[in-house]
Amino acid sequence: MRIGVISDTHNNLKNVARIVDLMNDSDVDAIVHTGDITQAKTLDVLSNLTAPMVGVFGNNDVGEKESLERAMLAHGFDFRDPPFEFTWHNRRIIVVHDPLEFDGQLNASHDIALHGHTHRHRFEHIDQTLVFNPGECAGMIAGLNAVGILDLETLASDLLRF
Repeated sequence: MRIGVISDTHNNLKNVARIVDLMNDSDVDAIVHTGDITQAKTLDVLSNLTAPMVGVFGNNDVGEKESLERAMLAHGFDFRDPPFEFTWHNRRIIVVHDPLEFDGQLNASHDIALHGHTHRHRFEHIDQTLVFNPGECAGMIAGLNAVGILDLETLASDLLRF
């Protein structure tokens, strides 16, 4: 199973449309958004994804949470307050927005820990847990934005820069 990981879209609709194309072309099985969507119209663009999407709310989603929840319901997305924990392909996954939200939550039962917030790529093993953040995806400088693809079987990752 291959999953797409996106973060911090911050209502940059041009980049979000590009993310949709990248994810659809990558033939991922599911997508995780690690927060900071910021406005419901971003979810309208993300509704063009061919794979299902789940995620968490970020610090910049607080003021828009009601409209975001309505859009999520309309588009069939499952977003939660962090930490969001689930199992896919026999991998225990925890998702937060701010990596500080891992404090007291991350433990040896987690195979993968996903976060955003820092806008910096991270691929690090802490004990047996892979901690991953694809980095910036709402920036204005072409070539510095990225989304991630994780293979849940091998835990290999790819960054798709745009």
